[in-house]
Amino acid sequence: MALGFLKNLVAKFSTQPVDWDELEETLIRADLGVPMTFGILDTLRERGNEVNAKTAAEVCREEILKVLPIANPPIRPLPARPKAILMVGVNGTGKTTSSAKMAHWFKHTRHTCLLVAADTFRAAAIEQLETWGGRIGVDVVKGQYGGDPAALCYDAWSSAHRRNIEFLLCDTAGRLHTKDNLMQELSKVKRTLAKHDPDAPHECLLVVDATTGSNALVQAKEFHQAANLTGIVLTKLDGSGKGGVAVAIQKELGIPTRFIGTGEGLTDFAAFDREIFVNRIL
Repeated sequence: MALGFLKNLVAKFSTQPVDWDELEETLIRADLGVPMTFGILDTLRERGNEVNAKTAAEVCREEILKVLPIANPPIRPLPARPKAILMVGVNGTGKTTSSAKMAHWFKHTRHTCLLVAADTFRAAAIEQLETWGGRIGVDVVKGQYGGDPAALCYDAWSSAHRRNIEFLLCDTAGRLHTKDNLMQELSKVKRTLAKHDPDAPHECLLVVDATTGSNALVQAKEFHQAANLTGIVLTKLDGSGKGGVAVAIQKELGIPTRFIGTGEGLTDFAAFDREIFVNRIL
């Protein structure tokens, strides 16, 4: 039986044809996006009108797996210079926590990293990252509240380079994707890091709350335009069949999910695996 958003549908229509309107509503509410939903429905209609929930679940799985990349290449260090990773997103998605979890993940896989408290606006943001850094044994570069995050990231890259640190994780301020001035500031951080290395930042990861819904797709479009996203970190997947927005973002923007967060603990963080993910959300 399906475990996530199709669970109730499978139970209700296990012995009778699926109601097409209800199936469409279920797929839309799962945040798969309109193009993905209509694609699944078209594939099902090709099989005839007498489609039951089991068939619907099977086709859902097949179509989602077609969209999600087979491989999720690991983020590897660069020779002789730090790999700069920007963590971006709106407020409340778990960006600071995800930055710390990623640092812990890198350390657990025998890599060195340095955290940058580039959120110089939110109250206690610097202290929060420092607390995480102390827990995981990773140094945190910080400045003053109200300071220039671009200058801080620039200096942090220099420090990481001197110390032969492999990964530089920049926890930027949460910002609404509708605020042009804040999005321009994010672009400034990118330009400043590029003064050290034309390819920096090497990764720009958008942290997305799995329960946000279709608005996460809008966020991804705006952040992608401002920062050229390389991946998604999907958080708050614990206790929910939600997460379909990762499929919508992949299909409509071509941006892959790189990591998932499934809880509050340090180890509740993993590289994205499409088979495990599909089993979870279906």
